[in-house]
Amino acid sequence: MRILITGAAGNLGSFLARDFLGTSHELNLLIHRKSLPADLAAHPSVAVFRGDLGRIDTLAAPCRSVDAVFHFGGVLFKPRPEKFLPRTNVAFVENLVEAALHAEVGKIILVSFPHVEGSSTPEKPARGTFSGRPSSVHAQTRLAAEKYLFAACEGTATAAVALRPGMIYARGVLMIEAARWLMQRRLFAVWPGPTWIHLLALPDFLAACRAAAEKPGTQGIYNLGDDGRITLQEFADRLAAHWGYGKPPRFPAGTFYAAAAAVELYAALFGTVSPLTRDFVKIGMADYYGDTSRMKAELLPRLQYPTLREGLALL
Repeated sequence: MRILITGAAGNLGSFLARDFLGTSHELNLLIHRKSLPADLAAHPSVAVFRGDLGRIDTLAAPCRSVDAVFHFGGVLFKPRPEKFLPRTNVAFVENLVEAALHAEVGKIILVSFPHVEGSSTPEKPARGTFSGRPSSVHAQTRLAAEKYLFAACEGTATAAVALRPGMIYARGVLMIEAARWLMQRRLFAVWPGPTWIHLLALPDFLAACRAAAEKPGTQGIYNLGDDGRITLQEFADRLAAHWGYGKPPRFPAGTFYAAAAAVELYAALFGTVSPLTRDFVKIGMADYYGDTSRMKAELLPRLQYPTLREGLALL
């Protein structure tokens, strides 16, 4: 197969690209401003394309002769995400889907998240529907992108797939490394909660992605997650203990919104990145847990890391 990965220079996109290097597939890697590591760019199975998801004319070449597309590309760390996410989360997907359909790509795989269904818990898990009413702009715009993808592919020869993984963890994953950095400096804290989260070890996420691309007939929505049940607060405590740091303190929820507002204001005034926004806090405080029965039936019947107990070795 020839597989296109957008956002290939980003965190999860580069992990998936490296994972595919060990297979017989050929890769089209789409980047924008950030360059690929030299060894990845020089690999004989890799073709690198510099393009802009905001300009559909730059997407025809990377989509040509492609069997499957993985979409990771987008923008995260800017202030006022409500201003740019309708473009980067929705319009970018519209452009990519139009280019892929024109190129008669066999499968478009959008990497999403279970938050698009709104609050979900182990007792009332996300079922893989479009009926949710999420509160955060990140989730609202990703849901709109999913709806567009499936509507655009209906009646065509292109299969639409949405993968909704929970929190992906392993060494090198951006959010995990951010937590480690903050804990080292005693800057990491959480709200009292409890906030349900659904974990997924990075190797299991990559295996599910490979299956989604390779298996014939794969289409629709798949929640991806492990077999464990854990809250964000418990996860943070276990990370701290595993790394040898103190238990993260609990602060009132309003503290995090105030901190995010300050970070956004600074970023807006001085033109810097905004690693924390009020919308990040909103989506972070939402419970999310998905029904993974379809994942196990069609993509990944056995997990390498079924719970955090086994997965701690990855951290």
